[in-house]
Amino acid sequence: MYKILFLVLLVSGMSSGASMAQENKLPDSLRMKWWEEARFGMFIHWGVYAQFGGVYRGHEQARGGAEWIMNRSKIPVNEYQAMAGHFNPIQYNPDEWVRMAKDAGMKYLIITAKHHDGFALFETKTSKWNMVDATPYGKDLLKPLAAACKKYGIKLGFYYSQAQDWNNPGGSAARKLMREGWPNPDSAKIDAYTLAHKGHWDPKQETVSFDDYIKNVSVPQVKELLSNYGDISVLWWDTPTNMTDEAASMLQEQLHLQPNIITNDRLKRPNFPGDTKTPEQKIPDWSELEGKHWETCMTMNGTWGFRTSDHKWKSAETLIRNLVDIASKGGNYLLNVGPKPNGTFPQESIDRLATIGKWMKINSEAIYATKSSPLQPFEWGRCTMKEQGNKTLLYLTIFDWPQDGTVVLPIKNKVLKTSFLANGKMLKVKSQPETIKIEIPKQAIDPVATVIKIELAGKLERDKTNTAKKMKTGALDE
Repeated sequence: MYKILFLVLLVSGMSSGASMAQENKLPDSLRMKWWEEARFGMFIHWGVYAQFGGVYRGHEQARGGAEWIMNRSKIPVNEYQAMAGHFNPIQYNPDEWVRMAKDAGMKYLIITAKHHDGFALFETKTSKWNMVDATPYGKDLLKPLAAACKKYGIKLGFYYSQAQDWNNPGGSAARKLMREGWPNPDSAKIDAYTLAHKGHWDPKQETVSFDDYIKNVSVPQVKELLSNYGDISVLWWDTPTNMTDEAASMLQEQLHLQPNIITNDRLKRPNFPGDTKTPEQKIPDWSELEGKHWETCMTMNGTWGFRTSDHKWKSAETLIRNLVDIASKGGNYLLNVGPKPNGTFPQESIDRLATIGKWMKINSEAIYATKSSPLQPFEWGRCTMKEQGNKTLLYLTIFDWPQDGTVVLPIKNKVLKTSFLANGKMLKVKSQPETIKIEIPKQAIDPVATVIKIELAGKLERDKTNTAKKMKTGALDE
């Protein structure tokens, strides 16, 4: 009798908790509001793979990001886990990390709580393969980061590899050929093994089932992440290798712990779409994702995790223009940093963040809380928009300064004011029946991206011949 009563009370309590979470959940329009207005965030890929730096047994990883070195080089489980004994990021300063993100104009930060190597940057009861139990550092990396985000008003999100896990038994493994790692003389034999074992290369990876892994590692770890670190704004799933609807449902159930959390589309397609689309390393074509919430995640160089040999750094100019391009299409820009094993950011990342921050300090009004451009892209740059009461604000970000001294827009509205955003200097405008012509000086204020702000009366009225949104490519440099 007492056992039955206990079970009734337990179920009742669980139902009550779920109901309260639902009551606290905001309508989608309000839940997504901060994200829509943020436009710019920092992605951080960090883990034991940083200790390798893209090198295994003296060989540079042949292909892919450094965070994939265990899989691509087929490093045995014991050998990879031994490297954690050297992972001691004594220069880790989360306060400094978050300040750099904030100073760059970023509004949120997402870190790899667990990447595909299964290593948890946090203390977990599910496995000893974590920062506290497996490294000399011996401390949870996420708790001080969460505190720093709260201190500086930055939204915190966790990346979580829910299916791929190359160290915790039962996790899945996307099959990669040995040639993508290093010239192992046993490559043919290893490739045959991975083909027969669903991508796995070490028998230790298959001692339990995938279902057991989901129940005993993924689900409880997600619960820990959503319970122990305060308000979590984003849960960023990745690579649903071997995921089933049942497994996805169990993971999704944990979201009630953070009822207003935002998730992406990588839990399991197509039945678990999440809130945001996630184009990776590209800026989509204008029409691909119109009307959807989307976020381009991109590296500053060529790799997500730290790699000593990757010097293919994008210029600060490219990164700023990417941000503008993405905002003009209604998307967010999640820009990655791969910290070094000692806990510091590469100097190249620091320099670029600082340069972006200087531009954002002057021009962020053209990025934050803007809507996609109502006009098709221009050869000279991009346009973002805001609607304020009975006014429409357009922000023209000019990359390539027009040599004829004019900017022509197919707009019929009355122009109330036109000025440079940087210094407030007024610009002359000539209104014609179907267009407006803005007179500009010979030299740009900023050779990277100069912003002109236009205030228009009423809702935007466009030239009917200029309604198509067309782009030849999705990226500025293609």
